[in-house]
Formats: sequence, structure tokens, C-alpha cells
Amino acid sequence: MPASLIQLRKQAVAPVAAKERIAKFLARAGVASRRECERLIAAGRVMLNDAVVTTPATLVNARDVLAVDGKVIALREPTRLWRYHKPAGLVTTARDPEGRPTVFASLPKVLPRVLSVGRLDINTEGLLLLTNDGGLARYLEHPAQAVSRTYRIRAYGNVNEAAIGKLANGVTIDGITYRPVRTIIDRRDTSNCWLTMTLTEGKNREIKIILEHLGLRVTRLIRTGYGPFELGPLPPNEAEEVPLRRLSGLIPGYFP
Repeated sequence: MPASLIQLRKQAVAPVAAKERIAKFLARAGVASRRECERLIAAGRVMLNDAVVTTPATLVNARDVLAVDGKVIALREPTRLWRYHKPAGLVTTARDPEGRPTVFASLPKVLPRVLSVGRLDINTEGLLLLTNDGGLARYLEHPAQAVSRTYRIRAYGNVNEAAIGKLANGVTIDGITYRPVRTIIDRRDTSNCWLTMTLTEGKNREIKIILEHLGLRVTRLIRTGYGPFELGPLPPNEAEEVPLRRLSGLIPGYFP
């Protein structure tokens, strides 16, 4: 790394800046999730002020020069977050080994590099949050925050109101305990029903497993809410940014 570049970088920031762990810093800069950043460090692909980083416990701040695979990481931009209406048929990954179409290849071209907050299965539609801040993505995903997810579900089978009501106390299936789920029966006919379910955990295939346990087969799954964010009338494959001035009020636990 040329000395002149390091000097310019140090002149471009405030004289005092708080330090934080390098993996968190990289995640907040939008490089990747914190865990993936830790893997990059373990592989020797991260450099700090022209020296290879050997531990994710290294402390850095905006006065340091960081590079991944030889590419200098720009100073962290302000946190941004978008609501995206994911259509069915897309996998939530940057690359798919099976060659299926992906969310990130389908995003509107005006978006910068972003990470998804969690994932949606290939056949699940609806609200997917996108952000340039890996730290925010991890915060919203972490079970400790118990951020609610709300889904509209069409299911095949005869709905049992008593069994649905018991989901509010949680349920154990095949040795796995699922947290309480708030469920509303919106509509039903002779062979199908529409439900609204709100959960705070997001285990893999959680809704499908719970409803199959009750004798219902999910035929359509639409996420309509994630914490304070709602899908609303956003058209499929469209993204809309949440204004920065609203984020601190919507996620007060993350922003100072």
C-alpha cells in the first residue's frame, strides 16, 4: 500500500475515531456478513495498513486503511436500508450452484452493493430487507432481538381452530421447540384457508413444518412484515429505500 495513500486516508477523517473489531467494521462497510468477514481474515485475504490481518479481534477505526484481496475498502457510507418485494422463483443468494435465478441478479440496477437481512425460500414471496450495513443485517437477524416476521399463507386442508389457537403457547415438533406464534384465520372454504402468522424466530421452514404438523399444506407464502417494516403496495421486483431520518426511530436499539 503506498505510504501517500495511507497519509491521505488519515487526513480525510476526524482526528479522533472510536475503534471496533475489524470484522464488525468490514461488515458495517458492506463487505459481507460479520461471519464471512471473519472467514476472509482467517484466509489471509484482509490487510490493515499494508500488513496481513491474523485475528478478527484486531481493533480498527476510520483512520486505518483496510483492503480485501488487494482492493482498498472505502470509508463506510451512512447506513441505508431498502424494502424489496421478492417474487417467487428467486433464490436469496449472490450465486446459485444449480444455476437458478437469484435475487441479487434481479435487483433494480440503481441499487448499490447490498446484503439481504435473512433469506426467503425460493417459492416464498414478499418483503425482503436489503442494506449496505452488514452490522444492521446481523442485528435484525439475531434471535436475541426477537424481531417479528409476519406472513400471509394459503394452505390446503381442514383448519383446526383449537390447534391453531394452541400455537400461541409454542409447539414442539420432532424434538424441536418453536416459539409462540400468533395466528389469525382470515378466510376458509371447503379445501383451503388463508392465515396470517406472526413469529419471532425464523427457524428454517418453520411455518411449513408447523402447519404440516396440523395437517395443512402450504401452497403460497408471502412475507408482509419484518419488524416495523411492511411490504405494503410495493410491486414485485421493486425496491424502495427507507429514509435515513426514519431508521433511527424504527430501529432505536441499533442507532445511538
